Amino acid sequence: MTSPAALPARASGQRAAALAEPPSVIPDLIAQLTRGQGGGPMRREEALDLLRQHLGRIQQRVQESFEAHELSGLAAARWLAALTDGLMQAIEAYALAMVPARDAMERAEAPFALVATGGYGRGVLAPFSDIDLLFLSDQTAGLRTQRVVEFVLYLLWDLGLKVGHATRSIRDCMEEAGRDTTVLTALVDARFLAGDPRVFERFQEVFHRQRQERGLGPFLAAKRAERAGRHARYGDSPYLVEPHVKEGRGGLRDLQTLYWLARYAFNTQRMPELVGPESPGGGLLTEHEARAIRRAWNFLWTVRFHLHYVAGRAEERLTFDFQPVVGARMGYMPRGRQNGVERFMKHLFLTVRDVLRLTRILEPAIERAALGPPATRRQGDAALAEAGLAFADGKLVAAPPNRDFSREPVLMLRILKAARDRKLEIHPLAIRALIRNAHHASRLRDNPEAKTLFLDLLTGRDAAQWLRLMNEAGFLSRFIPDWARIVGLMQFDTYHVFTVDEHTIEAIGVLQQIERNELQEVAPVASELIGQLQSRRALYMAALLHDIAKGRGGDHSELGARIATELCPRLGLTPEETETVSWLVLHHLLISQTAFKRDIEDPKTVLDIADLVQSPERLRLLLVLTVCDMRAVGPKVWNGWKATLLREVYWRVAEVLAGGLSVPERDVRVARAREAAAAMLAAWPAAERDKFLALGYPGYWLSFDADTHARHAALIREAEASQAPLTVRTRVLESRAVTEITVYAADHPGLFSRIAGALAVAGASIVDARIHTLTNGMALDTFWVQDAAGGAFDAPHRLARLSVLVEQALSGRLRLREEIRKVRREPARLRAVTVPPRVVFDNHASNTHTVIEVNARDRPGLLHDVTAAISGEGLQIGSAHITTYGVRAVDVFYVKDVFGLKVENERKLAALREAMEAALSPQAADGGGAVPGTARAAAERA
Repeated sequence: MTSPAALPARASGQRAAALAEPPSVIPDLIAQLTRGQGGGPMRREEALDLLRQHLGRIQQRVQESFEAHELSGLAAARWLAALTDGLMQAIEAYALAMVPARDAMERAEAPFALVATGGYGRGVLAPFSDIDLLFLSDQTAGLRTQRVVEFVLYLLWDLGLKVGHATRSIRDCMEEAGRDTTVLTALVDARFLAGDPRVFERFQEVFHRQRQERGLGPFLAAKRAERAGRHARYGDSPYLVEPHVKEGRGGLRDLQTLYWLARYAFNTQRMPELVGPESPGGGLLTEHEARAIRRAWNFLWTVRFHLHYVAGRAEERLTFDFQPVVGARMGYMPRGRQNGVERFMKHLFLTVRDVLRLTRILEPAIERAALGPPATRRQGDAALAEAGLAFADGKLVAAPPNRDFSREPVLMLRILKAARDRKLEIHPLAIRALIRNAHHASRLRDNPEAKTLFLDLLTGRDAAQWLRLMNEAGFLSRFIPDWARIVGLMQFDTYHVFTVDEHTIEAIGVLQQIERNELQEVAPVASELIGQLQSRRALYMAALLHDIAKGRGGDHSELGARIATELCPRLGLTPEETETVSWLVLHHLLISQTAFKRDIEDPKTVLDIADLVQSPERLRLLLVLTVCDMRAVGPKVWNGWKATLLREVYWRVAEVLAGGLSVPERDVRVARAREAAAAMLAAWPAAERDKFLALGYPGYWLSFDADTHARHAALIREAEASQAPLTVRTRVLESRAVTEITVYAADHPGLFSRIAGALAVAGASIVDARIHTLTNGMALDTFWVQDAAGGAFDAPHRLARLSVLVEQALSGRLRLREEIRKVRREPARLRAVTVPPRVVFDNHASNTHTVIEVNARDRPGLLHDVTAAISGEGLQIGSAHITTYGVRAVDVFYVKDVFGLKVENERKLAALREAMEAALSPQAADGGGAVPGTARAAAERA
């Protein structure tokens, strides 16, 4: 049996430090395999069973110790690698015993060494990682060696292990390393496991000599190029809310790159070896930085171990479904206003930022120590010298020997401004100094020059680039303490792609794109307005502060406005600018919430905004800020339909503020709409024209323009001529990125719900709807839909199928609930994001309708269920406005009762709330029995 010394001892209360020593080699396992009951090696089947048992015990023991918090992630990785070493040594010995030499030539073959490479060579192993092996010899492998290698590999594969392998001579290794950086990197991590140690020693001598001859330069350039490509594949931003723990920016691979560079240049094995004046390079790291590397290394390994164990596979991406589980396993509980998963992810993002900082600190130091001191500094012009700056290698640094960031913190802002104005690079050593001295930024909060420089950087060219550098260095958090609270702060939803700090910097980047006229096609109105603004500094400051109060509980707009009132004067803004910034932060969601949640055809909606905004300049600022905020959320949030709604709100409010729209009495506006429609139908016979003009109630005439009225007239005349019981027309509006669906059919309760269900089955997402009953008892309902990607639903075969499904749904031939359940659901990784259902009634937003706002988790058929509940309570839906924020659906309905009045009776509202909340429940989504009363009946009729 396996020796107890092969596995770490279990002791109650034992902590990670007590299990930090690597385990001993396993001599008795080797003996069992090579000297069986008859004195010879064990039969392969028996050996395989024994090795499986041993491997299972290794994996179980490490997992139990890790999950009991006896081992940290890094310690567990080392234990797993060390215990696997014993297994490999036993397998190598068993293979040699099972594959004897056949003749004298084979007995004379040169010995080989079994070498661990890659991550396994570094002495760390994740639960489901590959095991990389090199069979190394002085010369090309002989026949027996080849058979031994084959025996070992088949045994490992039969054990279910994933193995990366190579069989090479020392000369082959050097040639391959010269051609392929991947091979070179794997050899940097090479570690002897078993076989002839002299072979490995000769390899090390030759490899060390080759590294010295090649120098660090080519290897460093190759690793930088590899890192850039990797970041491009896995996300250039380190603050993506579903990060790749291994390959993403600031992840384990970036830390490993630092190890590779240090090992290649100085042959060091651990980062603490770079601390102190006697260390290689003369002290490239401080003790604090070495501890920070170890903390980051340990934290990321702990996350990775949990991720592997939870997923049951080599999963490296921390998706939404894994985040709460891993966070809970690591002990992150709710604290204050933050839930556990958000606290966990903030710690992760702060760790990622530390990795970025440490990379900027250590990498240039290794390069400089290996390649020699900087080129002779030249002073540059008088202005640079007066600013305390100079050149090194043609890049900016603080002027030696008397000017440095610790003594003159304002130099940190001066060097950024000089680099921007002169289009120069900042020397990596200066960035290193910026990171190390960022804490001195706190001394600049009352410094007039610092305020001026910061505002210049905020509002000048490439502001996002310099803000991102200040943020990663830690300067912003020290200069603006409120900023520190949003660094690494994520919102656990599927709408926001970035952390709050990164989203804010992205918004400023979008603002500069608008100023450079790069978004003329996607945001034409904002691009036109940007040149008319009188309060440019206020707009930039509002963009910087619009989410500054997130994560504090309460309304972040109100809290942010108060912070802006206090902070703006300290940063050098005038009282007028301060008031503007505070107002913009307070109302930065006003236009988007109105566009997506309110009926902008309702005059009261437009007048309410105009009363609040009052100033054309504020309206312009608000629109531009809204565009920046929305486009910075993520690549899939902005689309043509949303852009259209924002433009409509802007122009209608602008018209009111300019005095061009007095919103005359409703009867006058209806009369004007009918006159415009009549003019469009001037070629029609008078009787037919008058017949159409008599069909619409006032709400219908106020909901569409004259062109649309003319299209509706043609549709109705055609339907009546053919006596068609149902007419469906589709029209692709490419400029708005939506498809307009018009349905003309006999009106009856639940009609909207059935059409919504058919559209869900067709795969169309409703973004807006207008529902009208005409005087002839027919319904004329208009829906604007998009596909799943947020574009127009425009494929001809899909439009044809949609029309058929609407007809089948209204005729009762389509079993909607069954078909909706077949529609593809969201990915499993998104199910961890919870959206508590909420129903809100508002009898003040409209003079004629009760406004119902529904917040719920989006799913196929949600609109069908909710509208069935509304119809089941005897209410008429006048319009619907549908918005999704990731997995959160926010649906707004304008409704009346059967008498055409608002719903104001409390008992009626209570019954409506109960029916709608039942429709939003998970049981309703699964087709269960949660929909009560009349709502159930309406749903069943649908």
